[in-house]
Amino acid sequence: MRKPEASTSLWTQLFRLPEQPGLSIQARLRAVIAQSILDGRLGAGMLLPSSRELAAALTLSRNTVTAVYEQLVEQGLLESRPRRGIFVAEGAVPLRPDTGLENPFGQSAGASRPPDWAARVLRSQRGQITLAKPDQWRRYPYQFVYGMHDPELFPTDEFRECCVRSLSRAQLSQWAPDFEQGDVELLVEQVRQRLLPKRGVFALPEEILITVGSQHACYLLAEALFNECTRLGFEEPGHPHARNSFALRKPVMVDIPVDREGLVLDTLPPVDYVFVTPSHQSPTTHTLSLERRHWLLRKAELQDFVVIEDDYEAENLYEGAPMPALKSLDSNGRVIYIGSFSKSLSPALRLGYIVASKELIAELRVLRHAQVRHPSTLLQHAYALFLALGHHESHARRFNQVMQERLARAAQALRQHLPGFGFQLPQGGASVWVEGPEWLDSGELAQVARGLGVLIEPGAVFYRRPPYPCPQFRLRLSSIAGPQIDEGIRLLAQAVDQLARARGLAP
Repeated sequence: MRKPEASTSLWTQLFRLPEQPGLSIQARLRAVIAQSILDGRLGAGMLLPSSRELAAALTLSRNTVTAVYEQLVEQGLLESRPRRGIFVAEGAVPLRPDTGLENPFGQSAGASRPPDWAARVLRSQRGQITLAKPDQWRRYPYQFVYGMHDPELFPTDEFRECCVRSLSRAQLSQWAPDFEQGDVELLVEQVRQRLLPKRGVFALPEEILITVGSQHACYLLAEALFNECTRLGFEEPGHPHARNSFALRKPVMVDIPVDREGLVLDTLPPVDYVFVTPSHQSPTTHTLSLERRHWLLRKAELQDFVVIEDDYEAENLYEGAPMPALKSLDSNGRVIYIGSFSKSLSPALRLGYIVASKELIAELRVLRHAQVRHPSTLLQHAYALFLALGHHESHARRFNQVMQERLARAAQALRQHLPGFGFQLPQGGASVWVEGPEWLDSGELAQVARGLGVLIEPGAVFYRRPPYPCPQFRLRLSSIAGPQIDEGIRLLAQAVDQLARARGLAP
């Protein structure tokens, strides 16, 4: 019985021989197979076609293919396993793009040139400053960074229970059908009846849209509302992920400074939109005062602009009374509200929501459908159960208690090991914004600290126009266990001493 031709055509495409008359067919075949291994297209342990199959696919002599296989086995790129076949060797390591090594066999591509992607990409994000972590960052023992779930805090049993319930036959009809532009009704109801009222926000179902996290919400708003003429007021320093999502539509960015009361509004220039994180300003953690909240909304009316409120870490409050959301104070529909489910649970959940007028939500639904259709309805349903069964509240209470303890540890360690550094213990959230001496650049500090196993978030990534040196940095406490905080900050102080000695500043 003949084997399907489809399988052999795959190898024909991958091992297409280049037009290089100066090289023998055998050398050219060896080059394309070797390069497919070195550039990672063929991973370690992959089974290659037999010499008979590959010879038939490429219309070559079987002896040619056999000789090439034998040579690559000798070079350590392939290995022969008796009665099983030819495999890519386990020790064959693909070339990393940053090694600077070239293809030892020369070009293995065909005669045609590949597209010039640098010229074709019209909206690149590669040059944007953003929060980035080093390779293998999870292996560092002291992670004062965002982006890692805390195994000590993650409610594994409760969340598993909700996922199992969602997968039961009785619940399949609640999320398994195609939702087109819709969302899981149970999740929308939990948002409007359980989460939003705590922030003083009361919304209709048609005023709520589920998103793939708060960053997706920013992207949707940029796509729908911004162009090159849009003037966007943005906190400086501010949230880099939101800034980069907005920047795709190239609005005119208007920097608005922040102080201990949040956004500074005295000299607010003409804008069309203002993005603000009023509960715990990202990254400084300062809370926008009630007086400034009222003044911002009044200015929005007087100057005819719209406020985009990212209610960042609003429920993570440890001291004082909760400040009302801007959306709760809005009587003219000038506030677009962004919320997230994942800040205290895991960034991998990627679930958020937008609350706005039903006219705008209707537009965003169509836009979302064109992009991702809708967020995972299975995840929506599982998290709706997580809310409905009370797991969200119990987890939030535990999370807040642990974060309060970690903030106290961090404050004590900073006072002990970095006594000359300034910081203000926040009323909530999971971060401490630290300011070092004027000579210190936190980007350089981050590099030295990394060598000691400590990861921090340098302050420059939060600025559109970062100063140099930039002495501020953020310590994120959601990923690091409490007992590790003191040692991590002690090692951070050691990194500061190394930089000070290098500059001749150490006593």
